[in-house]
Amino acid sequence: MEGNHLIHKFLINDTYVLLDINSGAVHVIDEMVYNILDVFTGDNDEMVMDRFGDRYAKADLEDILEELHALKEQGLLFSPELEVPPTFSEKPVVKSLCLHVAHDCNLRCGYCFAGTGDFGHGRSLMPKEIGERAVEFIIEHSGPRRHCEIDFFGGEPLMNIETVKHVVAYVRRREAETGKIFKLTLTTNGVLLRDEINRFLNENHISLVLSLDGRREVHDRMRPFAGGSGSFDRVLANLRRTVDSRNGQDYVVRGTYTAHNLDFAADVLAMADMGFRQLSVEPVVSQEGEYALQEEHLPVLFAQYELLAKEYINRRLAGRGFNFFHFNMDIHNGPCVAKRLSGCGAGHEYFAVTPDGELYPCHQFVGREEFLLGNIYDGVKNNELPLRFRQTHVLKKNECRNCWARFYCSGGCHANAHAFNGSIDKPYALGCALQKKRIECALMIQAKLAMIEQKQHDSNRG
Repeated sequence: MEGNHLIHKFLINDTYVLLDINSGAVHVIDEMVYNILDVFTGDNDEMVMDRFGDRYAKADLEDILEELHALKEQGLLFSPELEVPPTFSEKPVVKSLCLHVAHDCNLRCGYCFAGTGDFGHGRSLMPKEIGERAVEFIIEHSGPRRHCEIDFFGGEPLMNIETVKHVVAYVRRREAETGKIFKLTLTTNGVLLRDEINRFLNENHISLVLSLDGRREVHDRMRPFAGGSGSFDRVLANLRRTVDSRNGQDYVVRGTYTAHNLDFAADVLAMADMGFRQLSVEPVVSQEGEYALQEEHLPVLFAQYELLAKEYINRRLAGRGFNFFHFNMDIHNGPCVAKRLSGCGAGHEYFAVTPDGELYPCHQFVGREEFLLGNIYDGVKNNELPLRFRQTHVLKKNECRNCWARFYCSGGCHANAHAFNGSIDKPYALGCALQKKRIECALMIQAKLAMIEQKQHDSNRG
C-alpha cells in the first residue's frame, strides 16, 4: 500500500496513526481502518470488500469506505505530489548567520565536533570589527527581508563576551537605522554564566541554548573541564539561576546522548525533574569512538523514544508537562513547501562566520576547506556551492524523494551526510532512522492530545 508514497501508517503506544504525506494531515484510526489501508487506494472498493468481506461486517466496511472517500475529497488522504516551487531557481537571500566568536572552549567534551573548540585551526577569538562587518554582510545580502537571525557560537562564546556585547550594541543601532529586525541567540556550555552576564542577555532579549547532558554521571563522563573534573554541579547551578532570571522563558536546554547512555529518556526526564521545561536531547554523530551510535543500537533507541513519548503525554495530562524539541510539531499548520523541501537553508540562506571572517555553509562545515565559500568582506566567491546546496532538496535525493518523512526532516543534515558518505546528496542513514522514529512519536503525541482536547471541549459544551 505505502508503495505509492502517499500515506504512512504506524502503531505506537497502542495508537494507530495515519499520515497523508503530501497534505500533512494526521488521523488517529482503529485497527480495522489500519488493515483496510493495506489494500485501499481510493478507487478499488470492490477489492476491499472482497479482501475483508469474511473478516468484517459488510455495513462496517461500507461505512469506512465512505469515510475514506470523504477524506480523499477533502484533500486529506492520497493528496497529490508537491511541485518544486519557483523560489528554488531564484537568487536566495541570506536570513541567518552563525558567528563563531570564540574558537576556544573551557570544556573538553569527548564528542565535540569542533575539536574542543578550535575547529582544527588553532584557538582564536573574533575581533569586534569582524563582528561588525558580519552584521553588515547580512544586512547587505538579506534583500527586502526584514527579519534576520544571528547566533553567537563557539567553542564557548562567553569566552569572548566583549565582542558579543559590542556586536549586540551594533546590531541594535543598525536595526534602528535600517528597519531590520534581528533575533539573537547564544549557545553556551553554561560555565561562565553569572548574574552580570544574565542581566545583559535578558536586557537584550537574547535567546539561549544551554548545554546539559542529563544525569550527573552522564554529563560528567562526556563534558569535563580541561583538567578532567566533572562540570555538572557548576553548570546545573548556573543554568538554574539563568533560567530563573528570565522567568523560565526564551531558552532550551540541549543535551547529547551517546552509546554510553542508550537509556537517554531517563536523562530527558531527569532534566525535566530538575525544573527545566524546554528540552532537546540529540543523538551524537560520530563514525568512531566507543561512544558512537551503531545500527545495532536502533531497537533500544526506538524503544526509548516510545517510552519518552508515553511519559510526555502522561506528564502533560497530569499538569507537569515539558516541551521536547523533537515532539513539538504543529499537525495543523506545517511549514511552507519551500521550507519542507530545503530544511535549514545551509549554504545559501544560512552561513557560518569564523573568527577571521571566513564564510562556510554552516557551523558544522567550518574547517572543511573544500566548503570555504568566501569571506564577509569580499562575499561569496565559490558561487557553485550555494547553488548546489539550494538544489539539493528532498525531491532531488534518491533516498529521500519517496521517503514518507521527507517533508518533516527536509532531507536531513548536509554536514552529517558529507561526514559519513562524502556527499551532501546521500543522507546519513542512522540519523534518518532515528529521525523517522521521532517524527512518528511526535505525530502520535499531537494527534492523541488533539483528540483528548476535543473530547474535553465537547464534554464541557454538553
